[in-house]
Amino acid sequence: MEMYDLSLIWAIIIAFGVIMYVLMDGFDLGLGILFPFAPDEDARDVMMNSVAPVWDGNETWLVLGGAGLIAAFPLVYTILLPALYLGVFLMLAGLIFRGVAFEFRFKSKRTRGWWNAAFAGGSFVAAFAQGCVVGAYIQGFETADRVYTGGAFDWLTPFSILTGFGLVVGYTLLGATWLVLKSEGHVREWARGLIPKLLIGVLAVFLVVSLWTPWIDPGVFDRWFDHIQVIWLLPFAALLCAVGIYVATRRRREGLAFLLTLGLFIFTYLGLLVSRWPYVIPPDYTLWDAASAPESQFFILIGVLFVVPIVLTYTAWSYWVFRGKVRVGEGYH
Repeated sequence: MEMYDLSLIWAIIIAFGVIMYVLMDGFDLGLGILFPFAPDEDARDVMMNSVAPVWDGNETWLVLGGAGLIAAFPLVYTILLPALYLGVFLMLAGLIFRGVAFEFRFKSKRTRGWWNAAFAGGSFVAAFAQGCVVGAYIQGFETADRVYTGGAFDWLTPFSILTGFGLVVGYTLLGATWLVLKSEGHVREWARGLIPKLLIGVLAVFLVVSLWTPWIDPGVFDRWFDHIQVIWLLPFAALLCAVGIYVATRRRREGLAFLLTLGLFIFTYLGLLVSRWPYVIPPDYTLWDAASAPESQFFILIGVLFVVPIVLTYTAWSYWVFRGKVRVGEGYH
């Protein structure tokens, strides 16, 4: 198999792993961001219990995507890690704080408030850092001779800060629709009341980013505005999902609202990929420029094609086993 074909396969696998992480860990982070605003401690217990059986397994996709990236496209690590050290460190620190707080909160009495704060703070920092990294990727990186030549804070700009807060709001919307699906009573009604407000926030950021992005890079502008193309179906589908979320929430179609929120993320993510395709390190290096040797790609691919179906199977089984509502006073932890 030629390098061109292997690199395409790897690009699809890594893109799939990233979107699976965003979708499956996004509502978990969203619940953490909502934590300080919960109506009472019972609501916080329900929020944690709703993700207790699956939250740690969701992060498998982050590990899979990261490992696949360094195996298939090592140049990405060579350039992006120096460019994004601080952003990636903040994301990992947030995930660590959140994970520790998740485990200790259930056992604590006197210090539960501190663990609540750690869970909420870690979730917010991780989500915000992820959004900033996405914004930095859209902006592109200064490189020369396959080396990053920019500064340590080049990733932190007004645009990346906007995408950081945008992802925070998006994850919070995902968390609210998940909570409506998994809870009942006053917890469900509280979460349902948040959805229209969060949806407006997501659409506002979506609009500003969509208008701002083409002016960052003339290539992105040309791709979207030279002439009408099929890729315009992606933002159109995202807007349809947003309308569907509002209608489903009004009609109390809990599962549909959650699925449409996932769809909103998927179409937005695909729009980002289309905007930058085929550059993995914009604006200079394509995925073929960054690829490892075909022999290395093929060797690792065999293992990945064996592992991914197993991960998908146990993930689907976990969600099936722990389906249904989580009630106050009950849980799996």
